[in-house]
Amino acid sequence: MWIVMMAAMMLPSLAPMLWRYRRAVGLTGETRLGLLTALVGVGYFFVWAVLGLATFPLGAVLAAVAMQQPALARAVPLAVGALVLMAGALQLTRWKARRLACCRQAPGCARLLPADAGTAWRYGLRLGLHCSYCCAGLTAILLVTGIMNLWAMAFVATAITAERLAPAGERVARAIGAVIVGAGVVLLVQAAGLG
Repeated sequence: MWIVMMAAMMLPSLAPMLWRYRRAVGLTGETRLGLLTALVGVGYFFVWAVLGLATFPLGAVLAAVAMQQPALARAVPLAVGALVLMAGALQLTRWKARRLACCRQAPGCARLLPADAGTAWRYGLRLGLHCSYCCAGLTAILLVTGIMNLWAMAFVATAITAERLAPAGERVARAIGAVIVGAGVVLLVQAAGLG
């Protein structure tokens, strides 16, 4: 389920990077462009699959503990609001801007890449790692609001695609961060019973 969701959400922002990879490898005269490009995509989604495998048990344990501990269950809305607020703040940092620049440049495409399966696999892994770092805050929002929440999925997918493909991606990321900070404040106010 996680892999299918991530594929649907990340493919719009990954497609241009795959196209740039295919073009760079094509300059070498390689004829297996489809196979090598697919291998890059598999490496990319492998990183996201490992992230899901690491996250799922943690979420299951936290949910089980929250169901058994009423005090902890009452604190969950506050924790969700705080995490959303922190994710929005992360969007406004220079760290995020640097990660986004790496994601937008598709590392390695500025030069000719060796046209072999090992390089394609490592390139896909590197893309996946860069992307997972860049999407850390947005992924956290998805995890705490419910990974099957269609509105959250649509928002996160749109945000990820916009910050990567829009001409002014850093400004888009900051605008998204401001919206998320606002949402975090609203969630905190609601959780505190003030709203």
